Amino acid sequence: MKVNLFASVENVNEESLKGSSVVVIDVLRATSVITTAIHNGCREIQPVLKVEEALSLKNQEVLLGGERKGLKLEGFDLSNSPLEYTMERVNGKTIVFTTTNGTRAILKSKYADRILIGSMLNAKYLAQKLVEFGDDVSILCAGTAGKFSMDDFICAGKIIYEMSKMTDLDKDDFSSLAYLSYVNYKDNIFEYLSHAKHYNYLLSIGLNEDIEYCFTEDIIDAIPCFINGRIVKL
Repeated sequence: MKVNLFASVENVNEESLKGSSVVVIDVLRATSVITTAIHNGCREIQPVLKVEEALSLKNQEVLLGGERKGLKLEGFDLSNSPLEYTMERVNGKTIVFTTTNGTRAILKSKYADRILIGSMLNAKYLAQKLVEFGDDVSILCAGTAGKFSMDDFICAGKIIYEMSKMTDLDKDDFSSLAYLSYVNYKDNIFEYLSHAKHYNYLLSIGLNEDIEYCFTEDIIDAIPCFINGRIVKL
């Protein structure tokens, strides 16, 4: 299996994702939210790019979730905190979701054969499913404001590490670097994250609990999948 890793949403051409299974990662916090919401019984999630588009879709059957600059949006039901997406709140619901980076990455993957949502929360189970599929894998890190983000990178390394325990991988150099980063820091992830700009920004706005949750490994076996404009449970 070939594994290619893309540093941010700005570093990938949509056409290059054809013929592969794509894993989208925005670990702090969009893909952690999506994984949690699907696990807690959310019926589907519709990612959109613009706040105005989300607001236009609001009705009694729909919850709006998302953020800009890490903060809850006016008129929205939920922020980008995975801790808000409890079973009591989201079970059976449709969520329209927009974030600064994650939803852009998901929508940019539209030409891939398969689009899966990755996080630390479901990394081991996602890796198992990727190996089962046997397709070449493209991992798309959403990044932060179009730039490389260390938090997404270490999550990619975790997924590659889990895949490597099950099968031989033909990794590109960037994938190998992510793998080695995870191997070197897997017993002290927060030391690694202390050097990450986005991590430190979220700390500065009081999101410590979100961060700790988002970097809890392998506690959810649900795998969200983006199909026909909606994210559902695989």
